[in-house]
Amino acid sequence: MIIYPAIDIKDGRCVRLLQGRFDDVTVYGDDPVQMASRWISSGAKWLHIVDLDGARGESLNNRDIILEIVEKFSVSVQTGGGIRTMKDIEQMINAGVSRVILGTAAVRNSALVKEALSKYPEKIAVGIDAKDGKVAIEGWEQISDYTAVDFAKQVEQLGCRVIIYTDINTDGTLQGPNLKAMKEMIESVDMEVIASGGVSSLQDLINLKETGAAGAITGKAIYTGAIDLAEALKL
Repeated sequence: MIIYPAIDIKDGRCVRLLQGRFDDVTVYGDDPVQMASRWISSGAKWLHIVDLDGARGESLNNRDIILEIVEKFSVSVQTGGGIRTMKDIEQMINAGVSRVILGTAAVRNSALVKEALSKYPEKIAVGIDAKDGKVAIEGWEQISDYTAVDFAKQVEQLGCRVIIYTDINTDGTLQGPNLKAMKEMIESVDMEVIASGGVSSLQDLINLKETGAAGAITGKAIYTGAIDLAEALKL
């Protein structure tokens, strides 16, 4: 199981949101590039970077920061937030991003997902962010009609091989992941499922590995010191 340290960027700074709420922001640093360096020096082979402003359809200035991280470090980066067109996807991949995450665009525009997957099958992931089992979009501020599992099956049919499944109710709470929902998702599809939301301890990571998750994203736990990233990576 791959561990993905999360770097969420808002207004150029490193932040964490509580349950995806933009009015509940904790700033953990003014320099995302420096934060990337910190996690890489702890042994991270991948980074999970989200442009929160982009996710809400706002300023794209954070994209320059993400591309600076990609250029500066020899680490694999998966990134999402505000990626809405093939031009966006191609810009990221041409710049060296290892995996582009489609979230809102995947719900709104299945033709885009299909085109992206046919062109870059190894480099596209679909982000499925669920609130009470339903898929949330637009920076988690709107709820769609899809259930998470049904939507996952749809993108699997389009050729998707990797999904990032976030349980919004646990995200940023340090209360442990929703193992039941993760297990249900992993058993429902034949894709790699990267788990996100609620990771608070090494035991949570062990529990996620036992569900069959291909990866786990950890954000607040490594920022607060609840998890020592180097120790987690060794484990």
